[in-house]
Amino acid sequence: MRAVIQRVSSGRVEVDGQVTGAIEHGLLVYLGVGAGDDATDVAWMADKIATLRIFPDDAGKMSRSVEDTGGGVLVVSQFTLFGDVRKGRRPSFDGAAPPEIAERLYESVCESLRARGLHVGTGRFRAMMDVVSVGDGPVTILADSRKGL
Repeated sequence: MRAVIQRVSSGRVEVDGQVTGAIEHGLLVYLGVGAGDDATDVAWMADKIATLRIFPDDAGKMSRSVEDTGGGVLVVSQFTLFGDVRKGRRPSFDGAAPPEIAERLYESVCESLRARGLHVGTGRFRAMMDVVSVGDGPVTILADSRKGL
């Protein structure tokens, strides 16, 4: 499971002109599910997202998590994080999980974050989405459960 985690002042996702999810300050997470990912990857990723200390404390040091700050998490499915561009000019997405499995695990990450008391907004799985965000920092972190397990 891979994620691009961005600290944002605000973010929203629109599908066909309708807002499907929105947050004020917090994290915008582009989440990709890989072939072979399972509940272990879900638990690792949800914990990493919730506890990643990338928000400033009173001294300006990044030592607070989204849980600590009461921020929201906007999670957008992003199978293209598994795009392999080593050969040719068109990415191969063979490393991404099949949609049926990916959707279930994506939803599991969102539910795990909600179970921690976080406000979670989402896009719509397999839809064309417009993602609008205001970066804060900017702070952007890459996370990969296979490298963390």
